Amino acid sequence: MVPRAGQRIYNQENVLGTSFEMRVESLTPDRAEAAALAEIDRLAEILSTWDPESEVSRWARTRDRAVRVSPELLEVLGLYDQWRGRTGGAISATFAAGADGGPHWALDRANGTATHLSAAPIALNSFTKSYVIEKAADAAMKHASGVAVNIGGDLVVKGRMTERVQIANPFDDTENSAPLASTLAAGMAVATSGPSRRGAHIVDPRTGKSPQHIASATVIAPKATDAGALATAFTILSVDESRKLAARVPGAQFLLVKAGGGIVSSPGFLMAPLAQAPATEVVVNLELARIEGQRYRRPYLAVWVEDKDKFPVRTVALWFQKDRWLPDLRGWYRGDRLRLLAEGNEIAQSVSSATRPPGKYTLKWDGKDNKGVVVKPGKYTVYIEAAREHGGYDLLRQEVDLTGGSKQFTLTGGSEITSASVDFRKAGGH
Repeated sequence: MVPRAGQRIYNQENVLGTSFEMRVESLTPDRAEAAALAEIDRLAEILSTWDPESEVSRWARTRDRAVRVSPELLEVLGLYDQWRGRTGGAISATFAAGADGGPHWALDRANGTATHLSAAPIALNSFTKSYVIEKAADAAMKHASGVAVNIGGDLVVKGRMTERVQIANPFDDTENSAPLASTLAAGMAVATSGPSRRGAHIVDPRTGKSPQHIASATVIAPKATDAGALATAFTILSVDESRKLAARVPGAQFLLVKAGGGIVSSPGFLMAPLAQAPATEVVVNLELARIEGQRYRRPYLAVWVEDKDKFPVRTVALWFQKDRWLPDLRGWYRGDRLRLLAEGNEIAQSVSSATRPPGKYTLKWDGKDNKGVVVKPGKYTVYIEAAREHGGYDLLRQEVDLTGGSKQFTLTGGSEITSASVDFRKAGGH
């Protein structure tokens, strides 16, 4: 995301094991961010099945006795009951083959208790993250007029905020690839599920097997838990079953990408035109330093290309939060000031940021300049720059000759960019 007037953007890493991004319109934006993060931490202590000391983990170790639980845990367990019934068992809190014969618990809402009935392991995945995101957005709205909270690619938009949400192509895992589709979200939630970026992590609880027919499923709905549950279910159910289920959920719209490349969508999704594939491309692979065991700010990062005269021809990626600190990316900032004088355009207002957690990232340059014009053959230099507040600074560079054959270069990393490579190849190559 790139900040607009009157808005602030916050990025945190290692939030629920992934990335956190929040756009906020507020006179006290720091309070809005703090409220959202505090609510996420509170709910993680209740609902995380990865934490052995969370409330749900402690409750799961009980058997055949009524235990008083928090309203949030009672609500989420009840939602799993609802979605297990609505999807014929495709949504469940258990994943072992045949383990979904259930029931796994009995709820007494009048007394606020839950009784664990089975020995099957419990994993509150599926729509639980969407549930947390919506609660975090509600908490932020106490200090804001509009928020968009994005955790790991699923988001909730509330208040005076409208977001154009771009749906990633599941067959192109580069961070800056052209979107497959886009849709507007206002007062809505968006969730995407599928094996494209995390491998075969989705399991049909009825069979214990990973379905392979859907590459990705994106759902937009008024309720976050509806969006999250449907997105997961649609990777398991047949396309016809998914259509019928979506029709029974008020306001739900969807886009399914089949494993073979076909697309099925409801009328509400606006398909973005696909750009013509370039003949050659420069692929940049990089790995950012990770800080384990704690939440932390993502470093500012820029990847750009300069010609033989050191004139910046293309900003490939720009990840930042506050434009006042962009000069900390001093290599990119110098080049952008030079380009601004020549072209009169502010590139910082037209480049989106990534939402993945730190780790291995892939970006690509299609051989075009910032105006979309194919550059002339010759030598160009790829720059990778990272700067962290109160942290380290790295600037890596590699010259590439676009007139030659395929080449791959390995760059020496530093404190913020631990490793990187630059690969010049024919588009779609490996």
